[in-house]
Amino acid sequence: MQLGDRISVKRNGTSYEGVLMPSRRQGYLVIKLKNGYNIGLSADECEIQLLQKSQESKPIGNIRTLQSREGLPQVSILSTGGTIASKVDYRTGAVTSQFSAGEIISAIPELEEIANYRARVIYQILSENMRAEYWIKLAQSVAEEIRSGAEGVIITHGTDTMMYTAAALSFMLKTPVPVVIVGSQRSSDRPSSDASMNAVCAATVAISDIAEVCVVMHGTTNDDYCSIHRGTRVRKMHTSRRDAFQSMNQPPLGKVDYLTRKIETFRHYRRRGEVELAVMDKLESHCALVKYTPGSSAEILNYYIDKGYRGIVLEGTGLGHVASDWINGIKRATDENIPVVITSQCLRGRICDRVYDTGRYMLDAGAIEGEDLLPETALVKLMWAVANARDAQDVRTIMNTPLAGEISHSTPITV
Repeated sequence: MQLGDRISVKRNGTSYEGVLMPSRRQGYLVIKLKNGYNIGLSADECEIQLLQKSQESKPIGNIRTLQSREGLPQVSILSTGGTIASKVDYRTGAVTSQFSAGEIISAIPELEEIANYRARVIYQILSENMRAEYWIKLAQSVAEEIRSGAEGVIITHGTDTMMYTAAALSFMLKTPVPVVIVGSQRSSDRPSSDASMNAVCAATVAISDIAEVCVVMHGTTNDDYCSIHRGTRVRKMHTSRRDAFQSMNQPPLGKVDYLTRKIETFRHYRRRGEVELAVMDKLESHCALVKYTPGSSAEILNYYIDKGYRGIVLEGTGLGHVASDWINGIKRATDENIPVVITSQCLRGRICDRVYDTGRYMLDAGAIEGEDLLPETALVKLMWAVANARDAQDVRTIMNTPLAGEISHSTPITV
């Protein structure tokens, strides 16, 4: 027998049927059951029967155009990998990025009722491997699809760093059509997978009037609707729940009912065709997000300054504070034209460094208040600002100016 074989195991009068998986413990069998969960059994006194040899699936290919249906809009799917484009690798037992964009379409027939598609693989990675140069290529690829006639673009992406990519595209692109980022918390070969519903809802948004970069993911743990999150306001708030993604400091843009495919909007948004396509794809990768913790050394800031970093986001406490002995580091950075942006670990609410002495000293040292920016969004915006600004004062102006819905003048107390 080999990994991937379907087997039956009988032990102590109980039978188990599933797919043979790798085991990290000698003398044990690991089987993936029909319900998608794994079970480990001591191999002692087991009766094992081979039911079916493993079958290698044949990839459909990196680019696939389905048969066009008259009257349906044209949507492009760009795949970067992630769980939504993953399945179990029976060599390791881990979920790995393996599906092409074309295979995603084939696996979810409902998609063909919504639009015609062109599918391309941009990357085949898990999202922890994302980096600034990948965001740049992705923004350029989105623009290519729009210039080629795409009436909406879907990007399949891993969930762990989805909010960084969404923010990066929000600053790099002015788009006249919807750009929808979608993923799944659970791979497509699991019965509890959220991949199909998320993809259908994403396609529904891609042909809608919402011409912004947004994230579409489960709105609840049930299969009832997906939320539409603005790309600069979304955050993953749970490691594994299907409704892990939430809009922070403002409600979502809207929601998509899975059964009826009707969209209900809650906020003002840029409408289809309101702007011409523009790509501003410069990013400065040498920016850092630093989380302040009690007692942490003020030398941390000096490290980033000495290493030549071009910008720093500080994730401070409460209203946006660090210890008093960090203030000299802030001043040194700003004196050397390295902008320091202050955000909060609280996530909800906004920065105000005018309440306590420490905050006022930080401002005197040249720190930039991050308003109600999420730390991740502040980092990506700073990367964009440093790369595109004329000088340090221009960076400050950009960071204080709402560009893609990332800053609001007031924060509702109910979100």
